[in-house]
Amino acid sequence: MLFLNLNKTTYLQFLTKNSQKLDLNITLMNNQITSSTNTKFLGLTIKETLSWKAHIRQIMLRLSSACYAIRVITPLMTEDILKMIYYSYVNSIITYGIIFWGNSPHSTHIFKIQKRVIRIMTKSRRRDSCRQLFKRLEILPLKSQYTLSTLLFVVKNKDLFTMNQEIHNINTRCTINLHPPVCNLMVFQKGVYFSGIKLYNHLPTYLKNLSKEIKLFKPALKRFLFLHSFYSVEEYLGYRHN
Repeated sequence: MLFLNLNKTTYLQFLTKNSQKLDLNITLMNNQITSSTNTKFLGLTIKETLSWKAHIRQIMLRLSSACYAIRVITPLMTEDILKMIYYSYVNSIITYGIIFWGNSPHSTHIFKIQKRVIRIMTKSRRRDSCRQLFKRLEILPLKSQYTLSTLLFVVKNKDLFTMNQEIHNINTRCTINLHPPVCNLMVFQKGVYFSGIKLYNHLPTYLKNLSKEIKLFKPALKRFLFLHSFYSVEEYLGYRHN
């Protein structure tokens, strides 16, 4: 039996930039349910405007603590052990829910902390470029990790998407691509579904062919992303396959 704590129950009214908040009167068992601007659901802080700024701020606090811990232990540990600590401590924080907040413009703050951690682990200088360091450690930059997580979501949930070959039977090189829905709302375009289609359609053909078998697709996709170490989604989408 599920019981609601009416003193802690609120409702969230999702808004866009052009929409106005409605004056709603919601009651349950003679108790007034109040409105809230944000809520925490399964560890994700969700705002009424679907902005991830508040959630990213919380991630930054947790990563700053992790960064300090790694700074303290780095002189005592080998690089291999530091990698293990990174994946168990830092990477677990970064990857949780990244398919939702990873495309937010505020995620650049997380990337800065990630690069700081990488420089600490490799004993590099503050202004040293991190791209080769990411490749050396075989750690994905934030946006590459976002790309990996989103593409794995798409491949594991192909039944939620429509293939171009289901729309028309014309045999073209785009037949194996996913069909993007028509949408003008920016919030939707930055969401998991629409972004996942864009990322999938830009995969090399050999990876699309491997997507039918997740056990082959995942390591191949990781190798591709480790090799190129993309710093942004735009960099990934701008990459020209041979």
